[in-house]
Amino acid sequence: MSHHQSSDSQWQSGNYHLSATHQCISTIKGDNSYISSLVIGGKFLYTGSSNKVIRVLKCGNLQAEFDHEKLSDCMIITGNGAVKSLVVSKDKIFSAHQDHKIRVWRVDENEVQQHKLTHLATLPTLSDRTLNVLLPRNHVKVSRHKRSTRVHHNDTVSALAVSRDGLVIYSVSWDRTLKIWHATDFKCLESVCNAHDDAINAVVVSCNGDVYTGSTDKTINIWRKLKSPEGEKHLLMTTLKKHKSGINALALSTNENVLYSGGSDRSIMAWEKSDEDNMAAVSVLRGHVKSILCLSVVLDLLCSGSADETIRIWKETEKCYFCRAILEGHSGPVKCLTSETDHSRSSNASTSYLIYSGGLDSDIKVWQVFIPL
Repeated sequence: MSHHQSSDSQWQSGNYHLSATHQCISTIKGDNSYISSLVIGGKFLYTGSSNKVIRVLKCGNLQAEFDHEKLSDCMIITGNGAVKSLVVSKDKIFSAHQDHKIRVWRVDENEVQQHKLTHLATLPTLSDRTLNVLLPRNHVKVSRHKRSTRVHHNDTVSALAVSRDGLVIYSVSWDRTLKIWHATDFKCLESVCNAHDDAINAVVVSCNGDVYTGSTDKTINIWRKLKSPEGEKHLLMTTLKKHKSGINALALSTNENVLYSGGSDRSIMAWEKSDEDNMAAVSVLRGHVKSILCLSVVLDLLCSGSADETIRIWKETEKCYFCRAILEGHSGPVKCLTSETDHSRSSNASTSYLIYSGGLDSDIKVWQVFIPL
């Protein structure tokens, strides 16, 4: 199958016959580790992988034929556990790991060294740990024979999110907790224990501070910071139940009126605000034949990556979602996605987008997608 092709909408509705043009413009071959996280920060693409490595790639260099010998220039930083998630907050990168920790890196943009990451801290910090070890009220029971402090994650840290102002980091874990951290002094501000009945896989935060968590327990919980007798705390506002199996990915639309959730039931659900506190499922996007593993929103497009090795590009028109393109090329499940508008190639006739995908096949692919206006 050629890289350059049109993909007709999978759903036909009325007079719509929607298609997008797309091509894979670059493939960056990895080693034998799978790509677990991709995030864009400024002009750079940061990649996290299962062999504990974070790589820094210059976005502009990825669109031409990629020079694989240059890969060794990209700083490789190792932690002690597979990288599960990355977020960028101003001049810092936060990485979530399988060894239950979160690591903080400072981005040094130095022309001579090209690009460097310096390790700043590992969360929870020593001072946080010491303080909490000394205070018995900060101890929590992890299992029958094990206790821990409230600042520790006790299983893989599966996902991270950052507040709009970049001052607060949110982490979720397979230990069923949601934790909130200060992005400047790295203190643990709050820990919500038993936030779900099973592992938490995804977290997103809206600009008003509402936190959405998605879990293997098939539910999405919505948390809001409210005043309580013990001070301000994140309290559970509502639980969304419609998925038939675990939730792996969450994303908010650009205007934040719609929450998208992707599950192991092969469906993507679109939830819209029905009033201040409630959200209703308004659409189910079907087409993937295996679990949805990741979601990314750019302008009015929703991109979904699946264990079926494809990426689908969705666009909403008058409350209906159409699949505008199916990107095929990965030879393993698509584990992570990030996306941006490609201003240099957009025109009066179409908008150009760049989609970056990472998979269990160890490859990172860069796709160019043109959507007719």
